[in-house]
Amino acid sequence: MVFQRIFSTSLVAVAAASLVAGCGETAKLTVLDGTGATPTLPEPNPTLIPTVNIAPAQGWPAGATPKAAAGTKVQAFASGLDHPRWVMTLPNGDVLVAESNAPPKPEDGKGIKGWVMKKVMARAGAGVPSANRITLLRDTDGDGVADQRSVLLAGLNSPFGMALVGNRLFVANSDAVVGFPYKTGDTQISAPGTPLVALPAGPINHHWTKNVIASADGSKLYVTVGSNSNVAENGIEAETGRAAVWEVDAQTGAHRVFASGLRNPNGMAWTPASAGSAPTLWTVVNERDEIGSDLVPDYMTSVRDGAFYGWPYSYYGQHVDVRVKPPAPEMVAKATVPDYALGPHTASLGLAWSAGTTLPAVFAQGMFIGQHGSWNRKPHSGYKVVFVPFQNGKPAGAPVDVLTGFLSDDGKALGRPVGVALDKTGALLVADDVGNVIWRVSAQ
Repeated sequence: MVFQRIFSTSLVAVAAASLVAGCGETAKLTVLDGTGATPTLPEPNPTLIPTVNIAPAQGWPAGATPKAAAGTKVQAFASGLDHPRWVMTLPNGDVLVAESNAPPKPEDGKGIKGWVMKKVMARAGAGVPSANRITLLRDTDGDGVADQRSVLLAGLNSPFGMALVGNRLFVANSDAVVGFPYKTGDTQISAPGTPLVALPAGPINHHWTKNVIASADGSKLYVTVGSNSNVAENGIEAETGRAAVWEVDAQTGAHRVFASGLRNPNGMAWTPASAGSAPTLWTVVNERDEIGSDLVPDYMTSVRDGAFYGWPYSYYGQHVDVRVKPPAPEMVAKATVPDYALGPHTASLGLAWSAGTTLPAVFAQGMFIGQHGSWNRKPHSGYKVVFVPFQNGKPAGAPVDVLTGFLSDDGKALGRPVGVALDKTGALLVADDVGNVIWRVSAQ
C-alpha cells in the first residue's frame, strides 16, 4: 500500500508527524455499515494527506491473551515465534507455521512516499527481517499446547501459503511455488525444493504474499497473486499476471489466470459440493486505499472461473475509481460484484471453512476470517477474528466476533491476527504476527 501523491517538502513534515499523531479524515459510517451483501458505499473522500492511523506494535504483556467468544476459551498453542504469518494443519495433526516477512523490494518505496510508508509499516510491526522458514509444531500430549518444535524448512524466500498433495508439500514463496518431498511424521526436510511455477515478483513486488490451496483431487493448485500497487500507479504493465488467482497444474506447472481484478487476494477456502454443484473456491481480498475511511470495504467472494472483479478500474462492481488513467469503461462494465463485504480497511487475510469445528454450534457452518487491521482508517477497523455464517452455500447474516482484544485501550497493537486454520481436534488456530504467538480457540 503506497501513497499515490508525491509530497512536497512541507507535506513530508506533516506526514512524518502523522506517524505519531495520525492524520486525515474520520469515518462517518460504522464498520458494520460497510459489511454484508449490500454494503453502504459513500462518495469517495480523498484528502491531500491520506488518512494515516497506525496502531503501534507493542506485543502482549506477560499473561495477557485475546478475548474469546462466549462458550470458548483461548490459550497460546505456541509462543516466541518470529513473525508468524500463516498456519496449516497436516493430516497427522502437526501444525506448520510460515515465519515470514517481506522480501527485499528495492523499487517499492523509493522517494518520499516510500520513506513514509516504510515508517508506517515498521511502526505497525511489519519492519522486521524475514525468518524465511516453516516451523513444525507438535502437541504430543493433547493439552492444546505444542511441546515439540522443529524447523521443517529453512532458507525460503518470504514463504506464505502451504498445501499438501500426496507426498509433496507445496510452498508459495514470494516469487514461486516450490514442491518438497514429505512423508507423514517428518520434522525436517533437507531435500531441495523443486520449482513448479514462477510467480510475479521483481523489484517492486508490492503485495508480496502468495497463497496456495489444492483442489480436492490434488490435480490443480490455486495461487493468489496480489497487485503491484494501490491503483495501478506504477502502470498497468507492472500488473501483468497480478491481482489474480491462478490455476496451476500440480504436475507440470502449466498455469492460467483463473480470476482477475482482485486487488490483493490472500486466504482461500473451499465450500463443499451441494446438490448438483461442485465445491466452490472462496477468497478474501484487501481492497484499495486513500479514498476515505469509509471506502473501500475488503471482501470475501466466491471465485468464478473467468470472472473479473474490477481492480483497478472500479470497486464493488461498477463503482469507477477516477484515479486510474486511462479509464477502461469496457472493463468496468463486466466487473463482478463480490459476495460479501468485510468492512473498510479491515485487512482481512486469513480464511478457513468451519467444517469439523468443535466450537459451539453458532460456528458450525461458515468462514473464520483473520483481520490484520487498518492503517488507512480512523478509527481503527479489523484487529480481530470473525466468523461469517453461511446458509445454502452463501454468507447469511452479520459477522460474529471470535477473538478480540488485539488493541489496547490506548490504541496500541498487542497483536495482529493473520492466518487461521482448524487443528485436528476442531479447535481454531490463529497466527499473530505482532504477538509472535499461535493462539488456539477451543470449546470451553
